[in-house]
Amino acid sequence: MVSRQTIEAAKEHFGTVLEQQLERVERLKAEDDWLNYSEISPIKVGMIGGDGIGPYIAAESQRVLEFLLKDQVASGKVAFRTIEGLTIENRAERMKSIPDDVLAEIRDCHVTLKGPTHTPERGDGWPNLESANVSMRKELDLFANVRPVRIPSQGIDWTFFRENTEDMYAVGSQGINVTEDLGIDFRVITSQGSERIIDAAFAHAHRTGKDTVTVVTKANIVKTTDGKFLDIARKVSEKYPNITWEGWYIDIMTAALINPARQKQFQVLVLPNLYGDILTDEAAQIQGGVGTAGSANLRKRYGKFEAIHGSAPRMVREGRSQYADPSSMMRAGAMLLTHIGFEDQGNKLHKALDICGQYERKIAITGRDTGCTGKEFGDYLMETIEDSKLESRWDEYVQG
Repeated sequence: MVSRQTIEAAKEHFGTVLEQQLERVERLKAEDDWLNYSEISPIKVGMIGGDGIGPYIAAESQRVLEFLLKDQVASGKVAFRTIEGLTIENRAERMKSIPDDVLAEIRDCHVTLKGPTHTPERGDGWPNLESANVSMRKELDLFANVRPVRIPSQGIDWTFFRENTEDMYAVGSQGINVTEDLGIDFRVITSQGSERIIDAAFAHAHRTGKDTVTVVTKANIVKTTDGKFLDIARKVSEKYPNITWEGWYIDIMTAALINPARQKQFQVLVLPNLYGDILTDEAAQIQGGVGTAGSANLRKRYGKFEAIHGSAPRMVREGRSQYADPSSMMRAGAMLLTHIGFEDQGNKLHKALDICGQYERKIAITGRDTGCTGKEFGDYLMETIEDSKLESRWDEYVQG
């Protein structure tokens, strides 16, 4: 028989979580506006190497971005900053997932392009620090995780808007073992959090000429939280009468993404955090693997763009870091370019990555000396970007 004391302790714990989340709701009600990058000079771009292969792919990504923005860098419109200190060694020494001085440097930038960082796990010898990515999302309130997946030859052009600050992940470390037999975790979905991510998805569709938004939940079973997310979608959709939207359940959605008869119908998808984590990895695998996909984490004041894969410590131990594929980080870099107002440069980089990584593959990255180095791949990209036949080469790819 469970004692009354045990139940009261659980209630007290839940009350604390509830108070924290209600305070967060009040903060969400005081939102700032999206930055207008055309009015900012210089636009400060922070480059974060991270751990493992991160510094190698970050260096290549910066080289390609500076090549694309050479005029803007020369004129002072864009300035690149190197941010050190987000390594696992420094985080462990400071016992903080993001040391204060590093966070200050990040806050001073308008956008950052970040390599992978190691998240400690039990038994790996590092202190049990929170993920640097999770901490950054919380500290900067980076509520929108945006991941594009493109396979032009198959008619696939998806953009996922994954809510980034709520759901199971928001309070994932605050669950409670009521008894040794009963563990309970909490799930948080707010009206304000749902509205801003769903509105961002619809606004993206409107801005980019898409006409369909797909809202992914399990609202038939998870009626309160997923039901709220779906209700907010209905409300937001009224602002965008020219965009059609429909709700899909997460289980059948995972099947639809690998169904050739369905794939072309999806354009912009928006979904809560956990479902988004699962579905975007599946989508990246369809594109060619998580190493080929980039990711953006956005707030109206900040933007963090990053590779979606890990730090690959084995490659470092085996001396293969120079063969690491920078494609995921460069995809994120292309998204960064578009976000800060350089859409032409972003499109060129996307197309070059399509041509070099999916179509022509004159040289290929294998992660070993059987393939090219990251630098050689970067050279291939820049030669492709400079080629006057870039558009026709891309058209050949799209047409199969």
